[in-house]
Amino acid sequence: MKYFIIAGEPSGDLHGSKLMQGIVSEDNNAEFRFCGGDRMVDVGGKEGLVKHYKDMSFFGFVQVLKNLKTIFSQIDECKKSIEEFNPDVIILIDYPSFNMRIAKWAHKKGIKVYYYIAPKVWAWKEWRVKSIRKYVDKVYTIFPFETEYFKGKGIQTTFCGNPLVDDIEQMRSKLPSRELFIAQNDLDSRPIVALLAGSRVSEIKSNLPDMVALAKQFPEYQFVVTAVPWIDKSIYDNYLQGAVKYVCNQTQQTLAHAEAAIVTSGTATLETALMGIPEMVVYHVPKLYEVLRPYVLKIPFISLVNINLGREAVRELVCAKLDIDDATVELRSILIGGSKREKMVQDFTELSELIGGSGASQRFAAEIVKTLKNS
Repeated sequence: MKYFIIAGEPSGDLHGSKLMQGIVSEDNNAEFRFCGGDRMVDVGGKEGLVKHYKDMSFFGFVQVLKNLKTIFSQIDECKKSIEEFNPDVIILIDYPSFNMRIAKWAHKKGIKVYYYIAPKVWAWKEWRVKSIRKYVDKVYTIFPFETEYFKGKGIQTTFCGNPLVDDIEQMRSKLPSRELFIAQNDLDSRPIVALLAGSRVSEIKSNLPDMVALAKQFPEYQFVVTAVPWIDKSIYDNYLQGAVKYVCNQTQQTLAHAEAAIVTSGTATLETALMGIPEMVVYHVPKLYEVLRPYVLKIPFISLVNINLGREAVRELVCAKLDIDDATVELRSILIGGSKREKMVQDFTELSELIGGSGASQRFAAEIVKTLKNS
């Protein structure tokens, strides 16, 4: 069968590649066309790549507005490629602003549409639910609470686990010793606190200064920012002030050797918890958002740990101005010997059981191929 897959971000490229690997093992005649990245190319070949996510990623209202002509041109290019390929199904991976337009168009064309890693409509932009119900044939969720949410909205939904579990297991199998990791990254012998400041320049600029300020309160620890390779090192250097070390493209490895972590919102909060590393969430927001948050955000939490557990297992400091004294007390409570550490680790064990074991990508692929064959 023919599969057209659209991922517009690095995480989508990773999850898309693993899904493609699973599909190949279930369907010997699988053919792919895709918008994605290098990982998907490794599976589907360069000839299958329609557009690289690096050329598609526009974040924030201003950036989107400036590039509207390019975005609409890319949508048209994607539609043309779909028509030429004539797939049995289009699989959309997150990236809702782009993908929902494709879903609407494909539905009118009579092309089957599956959504893998659905838009987070349960948090914001809930109006998209109506479009998902109308234009998407089936949704595949990676969080158990999402399954109940979408089913409650009359949307056919399947949950098979979370592919992050496989990523973490794969990393652990190749994890260098602490001594080697320190030597390779020019670190010292002090215990490590990992800083996950985000994957976009705007997030780095907003969150890293607060994290650096907090790091200065703990000279007995070395704070290490886990940089992403698509953001230039100079962006980080603007804020590190000699108080924080820099490690690039080794987020999970840094977490594995860390005593605790300070994390922005998003998938990183779940990744940290599934690795069993105590964490706190620090996320800088404009003052206006602080005021409007109860009206904009549909849920009481921003971290995927708390959202999945349905309670505050990790502290979320979401504010326009960080209270350093409060944050210092909170961080100390999750370090070794801290008052909250043991309970948090127990909560993370519960979360792991809730999310499910390894093999999620393979299970999703098997379910997708099975559903297509039956239809």
